[in-house]
Amino acid sequence: MGIKQVNPNLTDEQRRVLLERDTEAPGTGKLLHNDKLGDYRCANCGSVLFGSETKFDSGSGWPSFYDTKGSEAVQLVPDNDHGMKRVEARCANCGAHLGHVFADSPSQPTGKRFCINSCALDFKP
Repeated sequence: MGIKQVNPNLTDEQRRVLLERDTEAPGTGKLLHNDKLGDYRCANCGSVLFGSETKFDSGSGWPSFYDTKGSEAVQLVPDNDHGMKRVEARCANCGAHLGHVFADSPSQPTGKRFCINSCALDFKP
């Protein structure tokens, strides 16, 4: 994949997800039920990706957001791996894999569901 590890303190799971495009098990992420106000940052480079004001419970087992913190925060890339047609969400700054975005959230203002691996994020209140 060629993503450079910026944070030398990444856990094995974070390296697998962020650098090798793996996925954490649903329902296991430390930020899944976080309801504090603040910013969600890339665990690899620290860039601000999402704000708590756009986080919602999608029932998917991963933290979900209906929008990014800024229009340049997250890069969207076609992902046809594993016989599925999806859109991958990557940190626009370092290219780390965050998760996927789906257009299946009719109750949210954008209609989008950014389904993000909890271990790909750091939360700053």
